[in-house]
Amino acid sequence: MARGDLALPPLASSSVPVAAEEEERATGVRRGRGIGVRLVVGASVWIIVVLVVTGFGLSALFRAQVERSYDSQLSLLIERLVISTARDGQGQLTVDEDLDPPRFAKPLSGWYWEISVPGEEPIRSRSLWDLTLPPVSLPDPGDIDTRTRTGPRDQQLYMLTRAITLPDAGEPVAYTVAIDRQMMRDEVARFNALLYPALAGLGASLVIGVILQVVFGLQPLRQIKTALSAVRSGQANRLGGEFPAEVVPLVIEINALLDHSTDVVERARTQAGNLAHGLKTPLTVLMNEALSPDGPAPDMLRRQVDVMNRHIDHHLARSRAAASAKTLGAYTVVAPLAQDLARTLQRLYRSRDLEFRTDVPEDLAFRGEAQDLEEMLGNLLENAGKWARAKVLVRARLIASDRLTIAVEDDGPGLEPAVRARALKRGQRLDETTPGTGLGLAIVQDMATLYGGRIRLETAEMGGLCAALELPAALAAN
Repeated sequence: MARGDLALPPLASSSVPVAAEEEERATGVRRGRGIGVRLVVGASVWIIVVLVVTGFGLSALFRAQVERSYDSQLSLLIERLVISTARDGQGQLTVDEDLDPPRFAKPLSGWYWEISVPGEEPIRSRSLWDLTLPPVSLPDPGDIDTRTRTGPRDQQLYMLTRAITLPDAGEPVAYTVAIDRQMMRDEVARFNALLYPALAGLGASLVIGVILQVVFGLQPLRQIKTALSAVRSGQANRLGGEFPAEVVPLVIEINALLDHSTDVVERARTQAGNLAHGLKTPLTVLMNEALSPDGPAPDMLRRQVDVMNRHIDHHLARSRAAASAKTLGAYTVVAPLAQDLARTLQRLYRSRDLEFRTDVPEDLAFRGEAQDLEEMLGNLLENAGKWARAKVLVRARLIASDRLTIAVEDDGPGLEPAVRARALKRGQRLDETTPGTGLGLAIVQDMATLYGGRIRLETAEMGGLCAALELPAALAAN
């Protein structure tokens, strides 16, 4: 056995969170996806979809705008070509050399023009070098033909062709201007390089805004959870404080449920008390008759009345604990109650000069009714006082955030491990020479079980018996 502060190591399961499957089986409630997660995921998906559609839509609009812009530029270039062409002295068609030289003078710059005259050699921009534009069908005079063809060095050319009938020519002249489509794609790509990061940043900021909104919006639910935890731990008996109008009806219903639960417990306690009073009086009369020397069969009657009293005490304590264990807000500070019991038993066993000591933190609290803790701890102290030689010690410690252990140790003869299980059975008396009913430890075990706790019997550091009571804990109010 470990020699620790309590002489009893806490159960490992008391400090380990309940598994999801065990929690579902115990409560019957399935843990679904959180409201905050639903809201954030739903809003995020919608934001992403909207921004993706917006991004593609803006990119498509910009691409169309770029094409319209280049259409306008190429149409303007055709008009300038028409204006810049003239017949020389030999009747040959010529073009003004000052026609936009930077773009059309650099070889394979991506900007090209060509003038096709029937029966003559085509006139080309210097950028075409010694190459030609892909042939196109001649449109009707005044019309513009737009198409994409593969040009020099496999460039994808966006070409505009217009047929113009000059005053001194019988057949129409084909004016063609072309631009490498890669320029248009590069311009769209530069726009997308700015657009998509901007939309991504906008989306991230919107998602962060949604998260902040959800955190702020769900704060009232966390406030209710905190208030319910305070009720459950015994620090409050109702939900109080300021709540948004939308959750006020829920708070009112919860408080009504808590009030109803308290009323049910009080009615059960009153009925149990009435039952006790109703039975105790006839039993007292029977006991008095049994003690009378003239009464019928006094020994037999006295024993039966004693058994009836023991069972009534046991079941009254059990019914009270069952009702209290289901009550929210029950809360008892351990130290004062343990000290009062120790002083009482110190006086009770004054003839044997027994010393009752307590080692209990002042802020340690039991999540349950004071009379139930008094019933359990009183039985343990009374049992220890019967067997102790000189000393009884009460120690209590918090072993987890919601569990505490109260150990009652004595320096008596103790119990062998083989008989400890028998000592916890109802009505078992291991020594008939010692006064008692044999129900003390059984009552403690039943009441502890109703609170979700248990009792363990071990060897005490002082050599006697150590009865360790494990119960739900609450945080003591400051």
